[in-house]
Amino acid sequence: MAFPNRLFLTMLMAETWLTREGGSSAVVISSRARLARNLVGLPFPQRADKTTQRHIFQHIIRAAEQVPSLAKAQVLDLPALSRVERQFLMERHLISHEQAFSPGERGVIIGEGEGLSVMINEEDHLRLQAMEPGLALAGAWQRVARLDQELGKLLEFAYMEEWGFLTACPTNVGTGLRASCLVHLPALVLREELTEVLQGITRAGGGARGLYGEGTKAMGDLFQISNTTTLGLSEPEMVAMLERVVTQVIRREMEERQALMAPALRIQTEDQVYRAWGILTQARAISYEETLQLLSRVRLGRALGLDLPVNTGVLQGLMLATQPAHLQILQGKELKTEERDLIRATLVRQWLGNEKRKKGERRCLTDLRKERNESF
Repeated sequence: MAFPNRLFLTMLMAETWLTREGGSSAVVISSRARLARNLVGLPFPQRADKTTQRHIFQHIIRAAEQVPSLAKAQVLDLPALSRVERQFLMERHLISHEQAFSPGERGVIIGEGEGLSVMINEEDHLRLQAMEPGLALAGAWQRVARLDQELGKLLEFAYMEEWGFLTACPTNVGTGLRASCLVHLPALVLREELTEVLQGITRAGGGARGLYGEGTKAMGDLFQISNTTTLGLSEPEMVAMLERVVTQVIRREMEERQALMAPALRIQTEDQVYRAWGILTQARAISYEETLQLLSRVRLGRALGLDLPVNTGVLQGLMLATQPAHLQILQGKELKTEERDLIRATLVRQWLGNEKRKKGERRCLTDLRKERNESF
């Protein structure tokens, strides 16, 4: 099956927050602030029939067309997309796993550069989210708060003075805010200290999820740390609380990284990193889960100052571009698992090979744009 929507290929090639580095980028990949909102007087999406869901979708789109923050946004009607295209959006953290694979009149609005987006008819009528590279929770919150204010002038949100904003899930009632950071914690995993750290996050009022959010597993030593309560604190207080938690996690991860380079562990650490490099540069077929795990080890090696002929930007690009749907969008057709594994291994070898190393800090997605366009 071909994918005629060239928007997805354009997204794959474009420079976005996904390919940039921010503060504390050695540990924190990205920061997100998400607000759950519902329209007054209308049933939640799970209780609404298709006619009502379509009415909600169109009502939100009309409002979104008038707000400055979404001036150059793209609107996608999810039922009109293929399964691969919906998975592609999930892999870019623009929609949730639930929204990607559940029936109903669902959609997403994607702002310029993918830093702002609005999920329509997911668990709630609207899920507004802002994404920033690195540790930038305050910046993400400010952007999503501005979008919330703009939409709130055009849409009437369900709200009670006693409880705050009303949401489909009781755990989101109140502010409706879920802030999170995607963090890379290989040293805590290798040193078997992760369980203790996760327990500390829970005690501090946070929680940890897998790479793609709730209900997904952790891969590549990547975890999403978020707040778990939306009542009792203001939004800035919640953001500040989560930033304190993430800062403590960063401190623990950096301590364990130092321990990995102590004389007693250095050889073992270097062996794991260089073995990972060897497999990535020589493998002829490789799954995404294994790729992500090996890239995690190489990314750790770069952070530890080991002599590896690759920059972090290339590693970040590979973590993104080797995902299953990304490979299929790149090839312009659906691929079996075995086909994806072959193409993924070839792509990794090309990007980590001698020819790519000579290009220094050039973004690998820039190279990918040229290679993909030449194949048309």
